[in-house]
Amino acid sequence: MTVPDIISELESLGNPATKQVLMRHGAREPFFGVKVGDMKPIQKRIKKNYALSLELFDTGISDAMYLAGLISDSARMTRADLDHWADGAYWHMISEYSVAWTASESPFAQEKALAWIGSDQERIACAGWSTYSAYIAITPDERLDLPEIAGLLEHISQHLHQAPNRVRYTMNGFVISAGTYISDLQGMALDTARMVGKVAVEMGGTACKVPEAISYIQKSQKDGLPPPRRKTVRC
Repeated sequence: MTVPDIISELESLGNPATKQVLMRHGAREPFFGVKVGDMKPIQKRIKKNYALSLELFDTGISDAMYLAGLISDSARMTRADLDHWADGAYWHMISEYSVAWTASESPFAQEKALAWIGSDQERIACAGWSTYSAYIAITPDERLDLPEIAGLLEHISQHLHQAPNRVRYTMNGFVISAGTYISDLQGMALDTARMVGKVAVEMGGTACKVPEAISYIQKSQKDGLPPPRRKTVRC
């Protein structure tokens, strides 16, 4: 499939109601408002395609940028590719999903997550927190830097409420990921969630809510054990 073919198909799948919702969340023209479920057949046909994902992302069309994250070949992404995507992700559905998914499965996951977390640009910092959260979800404990993750939890306990709007959301997601998947840090993650308390995030005037970290972590455990690591975070 070529990029024009895919864009034409995405346009035909556009949903006006979905488009209105996404615009309230931060999407901007040009885009079509394609439901994620309607992208899945395209993803299934293409599977992974490094070059095509780069071209789709560079269209600047939100639907195509999201699809790029579904078909990206993380093993082939360079540091420059990932930074380009993080810089070009103008709203959270791209920065916190397409970019984070791709980066988390790349050889540079931890490196890029830390670098982006330190950015003073909200969308890039969000990509960083989301990348690290996804990396935890797919990476065995023995390959994780647990002291580093503990340090990030400590940072969150002290700074979450002073962080920009969507950064608060992704910090909360990091607490959930650490507490859900890492048994040795579950207690610290729960303590962090208690110290932080209610996390307020402006959700674009929609009914979306911030996940409550304590209950989310507790419900994820079965017989006192964390869930198995995920094969992929893309969805």
